[in-house]
This record gives sequence, structure tokens and C-alpha cells, in this order.
Amino acid sequence: MSDPITAPTAEKPSPDVIRHPRFLPPIGSRGYHLLLGAVAILILGPLGGITAAFMNFSIGFFVGGQVLAGILGSAVTFGYGPDGKHGANYIQTMAASVAGMCGMAVLAQAMVWLGLPQPPAWELVLYYLCIGMFGVGVGMLYTPILVDRMELKFPSGFAVANILRALSDKVLLKRSISKLASGMAAGYAIGVSSLNIGWFTQFGLSSSGVTMLEKAGISASTLGAGMIVGARIAIPALVVALIGVWQTPNLISMGWLHPGDPFRKIGFIISLGTILGAAIIDIVLILIQAIRRFIEKSAAAVAPQEDWKRVNQLGLVVWIVFWGIGIVVVGSQVLHQPWVFLAIAVLLSFVFVLINGISLGISDWNPISSAFVLSVFLMAALGLRDPGVGLLAASIVFIACSEGGDMQQDRSTGWRLGTNRVMQFRYQVIGITMGAILAVVLAKLFMSAYPILTQDQFANPHLEGAEKWQSAMTYKFVGALKGITAAQPQVMAALVLGITIGLVIEILRKLIKSRVQYKQWVSGSRTGKVTDFLLDAVFLSSPYASSFGGFVELPSVLWWTAGGVISSLYTGLTARLAARRSNGAQKSLSSPNGDDILGVAAGSAATSTAEELPSDMSTTSLVGGGLIAGDSLAALTVGIWGLLHTVL
Repeated sequence: MSDPITAPTAEKPSPDVIRHPRFLPPIGSRGYHLLLGAVAILILGPLGGITAAFMNFSIGFFVGGQVLAGILGSAVTFGYGPDGKHGANYIQTMAASVAGMCGMAVLAQAMVWLGLPQPPAWELVLYYLCIGMFGVGVGMLYTPILVDRMELKFPSGFAVANILRALSDKVLLKRSISKLASGMAAGYAIGVSSLNIGWFTQFGLSSSGVTMLEKAGISASTLGAGMIVGARIAIPALVVALIGVWQTPNLISMGWLHPGDPFRKIGFIISLGTILGAAIIDIVLILIQAIRRFIEKSAAAVAPQEDWKRVNQLGLVVWIVFWGIGIVVVGSQVLHQPWVFLAIAVLLSFVFVLINGISLGISDWNPISSAFVLSVFLMAALGLRDPGVGLLAASIVFIACSEGGDMQQDRSTGWRLGTNRVMQFRYQVIGITMGAILAVVLAKLFMSAYPILTQDQFANPHLEGAEKWQSAMTYKFVGALKGITAAQPQVMAALVLGITIGLVIEILRKLIKSRVQYKQWVSGSRTGKVTDFLLDAVFLSSPYASSFGGFVELPSVLWWTAGGVISSLYTGLTARLAARRSNGAQKSLSSPNGDDILGVAAGSAATSTAEELPSDMSTTSLVGGGLIAGDSLAALTVGIWGLLHTVL
């Protein structure tokens, strides 16, 4: 198909070519785009894709690659100075698309767990490609509403924009890369040492030491993810996991679990219900906010649209219709699925991409797994009974929400930088193509290297070696499909219980935290701050945070919590030290010693720079992201080694 969003007023190539005195190709030239594309699709995209696939296989969720790709992409375009921000944005757009699609590798794993015959690789690639292209089209369709008119924040997109604006700050850029590199090195070392690899013992670690690490369930990626989210998000998962251990005997006596079953076999259903209950409240509130913002923006005067924003709306609609039809055709004629449920899933995607996009824009949360399960619920109400059909049909909503959300978040970054949307769209669709291929390749690579990934942990909860490969997202999908479509009484009862708990908790949280008196108490006293932390972390935690404790086993939750606590302790300590330095600086300003004043000025500048860093660029976030990337690279290295050793 032709480019769907090229507008007649789009900028012509020739004025974009800006000469640069160094060895780098001129901005806007063919060599310039070849350089950016090669870095994104051959280096940063696969790096983020490996990380995303590994996180979904090992933990059950993945961290978006926008921030990491933004930092590393800005290093590539650093020589262009401030003019390179758009190039770095193109790089992160393509790399994030590759990474997002690679995270969908768990759908192939779910297929294996359900005992479905594996289609040829090219069929899955074609199916994923159609859904990804459809998803970015729908995401672009809603961009003028969510990004331009409503001006939603999209926190991660805002952070990436701040990173790219820092191109001219050499100290900031070098510091970010060094922290990522140190985290990656540590993650790689921990990842290799925690896997029971015979040849690794040759390098000084005893086999007993390796076994101890493996049994401890140590995971650099879980630790790193906890460092990114912090204690307020990490501790609730531990609370739920401990409650699950405490209540397991009661659950066995109720018939919800069999003797010897882990809590997560039913806990994930309860946790899923709490997410759905909280989502009901939040979606209603989000829609109310959206209507209000839309009315407010509609009442304001409409400014002429800049050239970089303009798209060919007719072409975009044709693009969406083409790929929507392609999904149904490929799904029904190639994968032999009922076209009715495929068409229903395509229509549901329009609803969920909008709702999830609003949620992502306001809270930085894209509830793609909730969209998957809700789609299964709706299709089951319309007669769906086959888990295999449910998986492939709901995958349409799952991938479309993921890639549509990425599209909107990337456009929010471009909106702040003034990046040309036509060019950004082109980079994104190329990334979708590469990601669709890598999603299938990585699924086969990981499952071949680690046979434990092919074993249904839902049906066999005590598989040896499953400590490191929790696959919580796959566990959730397979359990929901088996339980909901079979209508098992205990599963439906657990789901209703979870929804009720989620509704009650979220209503109470909204009522308490919306009170002006409570806000003043929290901001004005130490006791209030401690109480607010305990409310979030222990007593009335957000279901979105606490649900993780029902999806994975206790060792993984412990490392997750450890990362969050370490991150929060470090952040609190550095904040106190900075405050003390600031107080000391104010006192020395009155000193007659000129050297003291100069020293204070330098210290204040350094403090200001640190304070202006977005949360995604904090030390703990950067090191945590590096740990995740290093751990995933370790698993890939060992996997490739194992495959080569088997072949040779």
C-alpha cells in the first residue's frame, strides 16, 4: 500500500537536507535516514525486543523500550547537536515498535500451553503484521483527539522528550549511558550465574554455588523492574503473596485449590478480578475526564494546524480498513479461525485502543491484558467456547492496544518536539514489520533453548526449573481461557470475588485521596506522609500494583520487592543529602569569602540539573533498566550457546 498519511502540504525532502560539517550524513538526506534506520532496526530494536520477550517469559510483563531507545538513540545523533532531536525520536519510535511487537512472543507460548498445533512461522508473522499495522493506524486515528486536542500528558512520552532535549548536555548524556552500562554488566553477570550452566563453572563459580543461586530464584530482571517502580508499587505484591500463603489451607478446604497447588493457580484469577474491578472505576472516571477535556478544547479557538501535524485522513482510513480486512482474511483463510469472532475482535479494538490510550495518557498505564480478558468475556457471551479461537481472536485486541498505545505515546513525544508525523509513521511501520518477524523468531528461540517454557505451568504448577520462568502473562491468559470458556464454578467465583475487592478498594482509595483535608495532612506533616505510604503499600494498595503478587510465586515477589525497597531507600537518602547541601549553601551565601560563593553556585547548578531529570532518568531507573537488559542478554547468550552446542 502507499503511505496512508502523506499530506499534500507535507514538507518536501530538499529543504530538510541540512549540511553538517562533520562526518555524519546531512540531516534529511538518504544516508541520514539509512543511518537512523540501521541503528534502530539492527541494534536498539532487537535489544529492546530481546528484553521485552525475556521479561514476558520470565516475569509476565515488559517495560516499554522508549526511554532506553531514546537515551541510546540520542547518543547516535549527539553530533548533530539540538537539531538531532528529531532523528533520535525517529530511532526510538522504530526501536520501541520492534520491542513492543517482540513482547507479543508470549502468544506463541500460550498456544503451546493450550496444546494447539503450531502454525508455520510465516503464518504467524503475517497475522501479527496485519494486527500491528492495523493497531498503529487506529492509534494514529485517535492522535488528534488524545494528543492535540485533549493534550494528555503521556508521562513516558514526556520523559523521552526531556531526554531528547538534553542532547546538548554532554555530562547528562554520558552519565546516563554509564549507569545503563553498569546495570547491564551487573545484569549479565547475575543472569549467567543464576542459570545452572555446566560450562560456567569453569570460570570460578562452583556448581553448588550456581545451584544455590538458581534455587534462590534470583533474577536481575525482576530486581531491576522493582527498582524502576519503587517500594510504593513493589511492596503491595509482597502483601498479596503473603496473604496467599496464609490463606492457601482455607482455599484447599474450599476446593479452590488441590493439596500441593501454589496460591497463584487461583490467585491470578482473583488478582485479575481486582484489576478489572479497579479498571471499571478508572475507565468511567477517565471517560468523564475525556468528555470534559474535549468540551473545553472544543470551546477554545482552533489554531491553524502546523505542517508537521498534518495527515491525509482519507488515506489513514483506507489504511485501517485494508489491514482490518487483512486480519480477518488471514485469520480465517490461513489460520482457519471463525471469521465472526475475528471481526468482533477487530471492532472491539476501536473501543479498547481509545480507552487504553486515554488511560495511558493520564496514568502511564496501558491495561492490555485486561483488554485481552475482557474481549474473551464479551466473545464468550456471544457463544465463544473454544480456547484456541479465543486466544487468536483476543490477540487482535491485545496487539492493537499495545501498538496503538505506542503510536499515541510516540506522537506525544513528537508533539512536544515538533517532529514530522509522516516520517515518524514511516519509521514505526518499518519497526512493526521487523518486530512481527522477531516475535516469532524469539518465541521459537527461547522455547527451544529453555524447554521449561513449553510446559503448561497452569496444569503442572510444580515443574522443576520454573522458578526463573514464571511467564505470568501466559499463565494468566491460559488460565482465563481454560477457566472462563469451561465455566468452572470456582474460577468464576474467584473472579467475582476479585472484581468485588477491586471495586471496593478503588472506590475507597478515590474517596480518601480526593479529600482536601487528607491532601493537606499528607503534604503538611511527616505522620501524614508515612500514613499515605502505608495506605498505598500495605493497607489499601492499588489493585494494579498488588495483583503482581497473585501472578507469580513468592521468590520472584521477594526480588521484585527488594528492588523497589532499594530504589526508594536510595532515592530518599540522596534527597536528604541534597536538602542538607541546599541548606548549607543558603547559609554560606552570606559568607564574605568569594570562593565559598563560587562553590555554592556550582553545587546549586549540579543540584538543579539532578532535580530536572525526569523519573525515567533517575539513577535507580537507569540501573534497573540496565539490569533487565543485561539479564535478557545473558539468557539469549546461554540460549544461543545451548542451541549451537546441541547442533554441533
